[in-house]
Formats: sequence, structure tokens, C-alpha cells
Amino acid sequence: MRSLFKILPVACLFFACQSKKQVDTIVYNAHIYTVNAQFDTAQAIAIQQGKIVAIGTNDSILQHYNAKEMLNENGNTIFPGFIDAHAHFVGYGQELFTADLRNTKSFEEVLERLKSFAASHPNEAWILGRGWDQNKWPGKAFPNSVEKLNQLFPNTPVFLTRVDGHAAIINEKAMQLAQLKPGQKIEGGSFEMFNGKLTGVLIDNAQKPVLAVMPPLSAKDFSVRLQAAQQNCFAQGLTTVTDCGLSYKDVLRIDSLQKAGVLKMQLYLMLSDRKENYDYFLPKGPYKTDRLFVNGFKFYADGALGSRGACLLQPYSDKPGWYGFLLSSQQHFDSMAAILSKTNFQMCTHAIGDSANRVMLKIYNKYLQGKNDKRWRIEHAQIVNPNDIAWFGQASIVPSVQPTHATSDMYWAESRLGKQRINSAYANKALLEQNGWLPLGTDFPVEDISPFKTFLAAVFRVDSTGFPAGGFQPQNALTRQEAIRGMTIWAAKAGFLDKETGSLEPGKKADFIALDKDLMQIPWQQVLQTKVLQTFISGEKVYSK
Repeated sequence: MRSLFKILPVACLFFACQSKKQVDTIVYNAHIYTVNAQFDTAQAIAIQQGKIVAIGTNDSILQHYNAKEMLNENGNTIFPGFIDAHAHFVGYGQELFTADLRNTKSFEEVLERLKSFAASHPNEAWILGRGWDQNKWPGKAFPNSVEKLNQLFPNTPVFLTRVDGHAAIINEKAMQLAQLKPGQKIEGGSFEMFNGKLTGVLIDNAQKPVLAVMPPLSAKDFSVRLQAAQQNCFAQGLTTVTDCGLSYKDVLRIDSLQKAGVLKMQLYLMLSDRKENYDYFLPKGPYKTDRLFVNGFKFYADGALGSRGACLLQPYSDKPGWYGFLLSSQQHFDSMAAILSKTNFQMCTHAIGDSANRVMLKIYNKYLQGKNDKRWRIEHAQIVNPNDIAWFGQASIVPSVQPTHATSDMYWAESRLGKQRINSAYANKALLEQNGWLPLGTDFPVEDISPFKTFLAAVFRVDSTGFPAGGFQPQNALTRQEAIRGMTIWAAKAGFLDKETGSLEPGKKADFIALDKDLMQIPWQQVLQTKVLQTFISGEKVYSK
């Protein structure tokens, strides 16, 4: 990292000894990390019409520019706006209006929270909740009966999504509406049974029949939820979010809200792997506006490790004979790769288990055929057989990882994988080395929305208490600079947005945040104490603490 203090910006040289140029905004007296190729630092930025005109020392900017708005940062730290490379923005907005089931210690605590939620939401057609994790309950097991849930809500359908979205618990009323029957089968999913009866636990694709009978959100409710989501994102310093897997109808709603000025969050959107989305977008090609880019299709190779839906090469250590499963056939993934390879769309595939990763890496290599710039992505890449990691580099495949998955799963992941496989799981550093860059995200609402938790997990590999001492698999920790790049310029690059955002350089959007602490210097204990003071998108202040 070097300083710009002794290097006059090229833009400023033309104005030496001449009259000052008028711009909209000057930000000065700051400690600015540009996150350019050299990771230079600076003190001031000149902004005109939402873009950076020049960046450099206080003297170089103030001597050559006047502005209507002068922002004295009083030494605050400035970074490019954080970019979440993998999240579920729409889903997060919806979750804000459902029962919060995170960190419940038992199914009984889930029931208590539902009772409180129902009392404060008496007119809900469905009781929805999200965030439970049976790994935090006694016995770490799914419930084998929903009788207590039926007693509480005999006439109102209930749908409770697991923290990772790959399992759900429903009551009898929801089963009736979806016409579920004991012994029912579905590809890529499981209707859990006990003593010949449905338990109400649905794994992966088994959720689809129930989701299909839920009423859609009204346009008003959709808008309210997304506005709540964006406000929380701005407060965390997020200026761009990647939403992984939407319908074309949701995309059209988002586009309309952005054009109306209601939604200011910049979004990179992936479309779900569904026929109606292909029919609508493939003939048109990628769609781009100033704040929206629709450029990818999201596939699910397998489920999650926590619900044992991840597809493994060898059986689960804590469930002999069980390998998990693929959510669609290999033929489906191959046929869609063949189609997308002839378009400009990215293929982006959720793959957790080592078997799922191997299947997708083989298919990607088949169609990408060596180094390229199509930036096809593997989302998560959590468990990759050591013999398969080289396939990422051979075909320029982008591993899109979420560091907090490692620090969330570390308490129980070894019980699923065993001592040998756990050593090659969550291998962020090894994945970074394949292409020399690595986009980072949170996967919110699966994990917390906080980019600071991403930074903590990526660099220090510990949870909020500092556990474990020395970090979880510290050999796969990233440097501070790598983590910041992963949360900014590399996250932008993963969505072909790196020419316009992700670093603070002349010609790029003025997307930046001011923090009260310097992430490049503070000890791990202060990372989660860091506060976002201001968030700017294209030079507009969208959040101020």
C-alpha cells in the first residue's frame, strides 16, 4: 500500500496555476483507501454529477476545485461502498416482516416466539418465520411431530424456514393446502417421515408444493419490504447488493421502483432457474440501467450442509449411508450450460458439497474450455475436494464465498464431514489463489447482513467472542487488503461492475462510506464495534448516522 500524498492526480496537473474548476462536492480531511490496483491512500475527493473527477491530497484537491458542498470528514476513514457479492435482498426484506426464529435454543422456544408474533399480527393469512437451526437444539434433531404447532394454529397455515433456506417446518393446515401425502416423493428433496406420518419437515425441493400455494405479495407490500431492506443495507455501508435468484416479475417490480426513485440501492440480479425466466430474458439478453444489472442465472446444484442436503462424495459422518443429493439432474445443468455458453449471461451455481462442486466444475470446464472472461461462478464452494480446486483456475471459474459460513458452521461441521474432509472445507485462501481474486458476500438473510462480520471471519476466522483462539483453519485466512478487495472491487468484478464501481478512481461512481474506525489497523476486538457514519451512492448521501 502506498500513499498518493506525493503523487498529484493526472486530472489536477492540467489545472495547476489556473482558476479552480467547479464541482458538486468535495470530500476532504479524510483517510481514504482508494482500493485501486496499488491500494493507494488519499485525503480528498472531487465529485461532479455523481462521479469522481479527481482524488488526491487535501492541497491538490482544494487548490484546484471549488464545490457547492464541502464535506470535512475530520479524519474519518473512507472506503469504497461495500458490495455484497452474494445475498438475497428481496428475501431479506420479506423476512423483516416475519417471526424471527434465530438463535432459538429448542423447538419449544420456536413455539413461544410464534405465539408472540401471532398475537401482534392477528390478521395474517399465513404465519411465517425464519432462522431456526436444529443444530442449536437438544439432540440437534428435526422435530418428529408438529402436533404442538397444530394445536397452536389449527386453522392458519404455518411455514417456518430454516436459517439457510434449505428446509422448512410446516403445520397440518399447510400440508392440506399443498395436498401433501405420506410417502410422497420429489426429485432433489425429501418429505421427512416418522412412524409412517409426515413430520412437517421439508428438505430442499420438498418446500416447492407449499410455496406454490402461498399468496403473492401485493405491489405495496413488496415496495415496503424492499425499502426497509435498503435502509438496513445503507446503515451497514452497502451500496451494491447481488440478489441471487429472482423471478422476472420481481425484476420488473424492482426496475419500476428504482425508476420511480423509491429504491436507490444498486443491484446485480440473478434470475432463478425457471422456464418463464429463460423465456422472458434469453431473447432480450442482459438488462442494464444505472442502478440495475440483470446478467446471470442462478442454479442450485445441492442443498445445505446443516440440513444434510449438501451432495457429498462420501457419506455423512453423522448419517451413515447418506450422501445428500443433487437438486436437479446433471443433464439439466449440462444442457443449460450449453445454452448459456452461447450468451453473455453468467452461469452462477450454488454448490456446497464436494460432489456437487465436482459435477459443476466438470460441466463448466466442458463449455468454458480454458481461460476466459465469462466469469461463471460457483456460489459458496464450501467443500471442494483438493483434487478439484485446480478446475477453478483452469477455466477462470469464480468462487463466490461467504466467510461467515465458516465461522457459523465450525461448531458442528466436523461432525458432518469428519476430520479429513473438514481440512479442505471453507478453503478461502486456496480458492483465492486460483484466479488471484475472490468476491465475498454474506448470503443474508442466511447469515447476518453485516459486512464487518464478513471482514472478521475472513481475516481473523473467529466469531464475535474471538473463538476459537488462533482462528478456525487459520491457513485459509485472508489478509486485510484481500478482504477489503473481496468486499469492494472483486465483488464488483464478479458482476462485471468493476469498470464503474468498487474502487475510488476518477471516472467511477462516487460510491463510498465513512467509518469511525480504520479496518486496516484496528485489532479484531474492535471490528464489530465499527460504525458507518455516512453512505454515499453516486455522490448522494443515502445514510447518515
